[in-house]
Amino acid sequence: MAAPLSSLAQCPLAVLRCGSFRDSPLGRSVLSRVTRTLFSQTGVWDKDYRPEIRQKVEQWWHPRIMEQWRKDSLEEGSNKKKFYVLSMFPYPSGRLHMGHVRVYTISDMIGHFQRMRGHQVLNPMGFDAFGLPAENAAIERGLDPEDWTRNNIVSMREQLDSLGLCFNWDREVTTCLPDYYMWTQYLFVKLFEAGLAYQKEAVVNWDPVDQTVLADEQVDESGRSWRSGAVVEQKLLTQWFIKTTNYAKVCSLLDALADLPEWYGVKAMQANWIGECTGCNFDFKLKVIVTNLMVTDHVCPSCFFTLCLLGIPDNSEEDLCSARALNLKWSSVLKSNPDGTQTLINSAEFSGLSRTEAFNSITQKARELKVGGHLTSSKLRDWLISRQRYWGTPIPMVHCGSCGPVAVPVKELPITLPKMVSLSGKGASPLEFAHDWVNCKCPRCKGPARRETDTMDTFVDSAWYYFRYTDPRNTQRPFERHLADHWLPVDVYIGGKEHAVMHLYYARFFSHFCRDQGFVTHKEPFRKLLVQGLIKGQTFKRANSGQYLKREEIDFTGMTQSADKLEITWEKMSKSKHNGLDPQDVVQQYGVDTVRLYILYAAPPEQDILWNVKTDALPGVLRWQSRLWQLVTKLRGARSLGDFPNPSLLKKKEQTEARKIWQNKNYAIQEVTTHFTEDFLFNAGISRLMGLTNTLSSATIRVLHHSVEFEEALAALILMTAPMAPHLASELWAGIIQNNIIFIQCSHFGDVLQQPWPTVDPEYLETPDFVELTVLVNNKGCGKVTVPVQVSKDLEAVQRLVLDSELGQTHLSERKVKKVFLSPRTALINFLIDE
Repeated sequence: MAAPLSSLAQCPLAVLRCGSFRDSPLGRSVLSRVTRTLFSQTGVWDKDYRPEIRQKVEQWWHPRIMEQWRKDSLEEGSNKKKFYVLSMFPYPSGRLHMGHVRVYTISDMIGHFQRMRGHQVLNPMGFDAFGLPAENAAIERGLDPEDWTRNNIVSMREQLDSLGLCFNWDREVTTCLPDYYMWTQYLFVKLFEAGLAYQKEAVVNWDPVDQTVLADEQVDESGRSWRSGAVVEQKLLTQWFIKTTNYAKVCSLLDALADLPEWYGVKAMQANWIGECTGCNFDFKLKVIVTNLMVTDHVCPSCFFTLCLLGIPDNSEEDLCSARALNLKWSSVLKSNPDGTQTLINSAEFSGLSRTEAFNSITQKARELKVGGHLTSSKLRDWLISRQRYWGTPIPMVHCGSCGPVAVPVKELPITLPKMVSLSGKGASPLEFAHDWVNCKCPRCKGPARRETDTMDTFVDSAWYYFRYTDPRNTQRPFERHLADHWLPVDVYIGGKEHAVMHLYYARFFSHFCRDQGFVTHKEPFRKLLVQGLIKGQTFKRANSGQYLKREEIDFTGMTQSADKLEITWEKMSKSKHNGLDPQDVVQQYGVDTVRLYILYAAPPEQDILWNVKTDALPGVLRWQSRLWQLVTKLRGARSLGDFPNPSLLKKKEQTEARKIWQNKNYAIQEVTTHFTEDFLFNAGISRLMGLTNTLSSATIRVLHHSVEFEEALAALILMTAPMAPHLASELWAGIIQNNIIFIQCSHFGDVLQQPWPTVDPEYLETPDFVELTVLVNNKGCGKVTVPVQVSKDLEAVQRLVLDSELGQTHLSERKVKKVFLSPRTALINFLIDE
């Protein structure tokens, strides 16, 4: 009786290639399911990886890779260990830029890698779709911001797909849709009910161009708006705030930083922004005593009494001087002791306590009485979220003459934006002109009331989106706790360092708040942060006028006069600076895989990339792809002769060569896996794969013909390349598993991205591991570096290890290496550099 197809799932490929089995009806049926034709659908292998071949390979594999990711995502069981990789979602401007390509290439690569490692992977995508840019663009064009935004989302979605990025699109979220922002409103109501959202009159930062207030963090050091660049003005307005200061210390936003991995300096930036939490907040009720002077808000506005510091003349020379100047009386509350300490006096039950004891007791008492008591710093301010614009999440509050501010009941959410209102209002929210929308009934007393016409800062929308991805279609609550607990915290969060302070602080605040509300178990939302640098283009600017020029406009030979002096530098890509690149044009010229490899190889993620296709990493990755193709071509050529691999035919020297290949394979697996999981030095991982490629390229013909080690190493090389260059690797994998090309056992059917990530052989781990290598720079000793003994004679591998080490960073990172010598007899390497 013929075996069922399912029973063949673990068969060695050699069995499937056996002639008698292959020619049987069952064999033909199985092979029709497990083999893949090449892009030409003829099985013909082109010997050279030419641009037209690259284009055909990507056209063939692109839809298949995307569809397989989608199918695997739907079929994955929760019995696998989860891995949540998240890249910061984009604002839908309509066009991707190279920064987008960089961040999403990194997340896509990590997603493929972790799935090959057996994880259940979540790599979602959405759009941060509210905000001033869309509203301003709509005003300029006479369009509805909603239509403008939706059209841009369609365009950007198509561009993301064209890059072969495998996101979990079934979990897409868009912040401007009511099914998302109703839950932003829900969380605001919960903050209001918890006493953490409040309205007060305050002197605020006013952007005269964008006609809205700004949080302190959105004003740069020169007093200009972070978005429009306008000089910020000061206005007295009643605004909505979120009391983030309550979470600075007591609820551990500062202390919890110590438990997180190092975040490329971001932890220090957050700690510095929060400040040292040596102070305490109190909620005072001020009593104004009116004698002969009538006090009105025009004479003495209430904001004069906000954000005041408690004056203690006993403790502060400045407070003492102020009290004497104003002829104020006070009671001493501190007594100095002979031993130099101080204790409290005239302080009710706190008298007799030391200053530290009194501070702790008073703050605890304040918390018990619900009048503050939260530790904070003098630097930190509550989060101002009101925006006087239309295109944002409506604040779910109404103002009643009898009841004051009242939250909209949760069952009445969402409060949706009116379809269209005047967008030309000056100094007031455009929503104030939507009279039918503004006038409503008070949810509490049913009397006449008015809706809040300010909308929320878009940072509120993005402060919790990572939660919604775990349960994006829930219509009953923002997310189910068990789903959020399953996926969170995010394992790797990827984005620009410009969001290190505001966005990350607000996101951490919301996560801590949700944990306190019982919505989720974890306090911290992100385990590891991977910041990315910029991709910069070369700019040419006239020194005298500051005018940016296009490269083709410049006659470099004729620029002799001082007035024509050019400033040539590298800056963030921008159309106005004539140094931008359209990702679609770059992909069209070089291919998706080449662009991906370039981005990963040109620099570590946190460093800037200076785009120069003639001198930088691009030629290197182009050559490497061709060399990978040539390895498969060589093996296919050897197998076409009909030789069956026979390791017993290898002579002792050839066996030693095969052993070196085995060692290099295991070392590469070990190093690449570490780089992809621990330090995210993708460039170092690619360098290691290039080293393995060199080893295989130099293999003698008999080792290529008859060693198992060569086949295993080539298979591992292709598998490790797959997350970074999935189209090329898919074709290479098809090229070696067809037609008796490799004879090693393969336990998984399917394409390359469905294979398990290679693992280090146990025997390799049992081998004596390391040797101390003396490092010389220009013949002078500067220290030692420990390297694996298996690669201690491999110049390229040792050079890379030394350069990546702390010693290498100290002595060689800023210098040009001219030549490197690795001693064949002693553990010594010598770098010759320019002084």
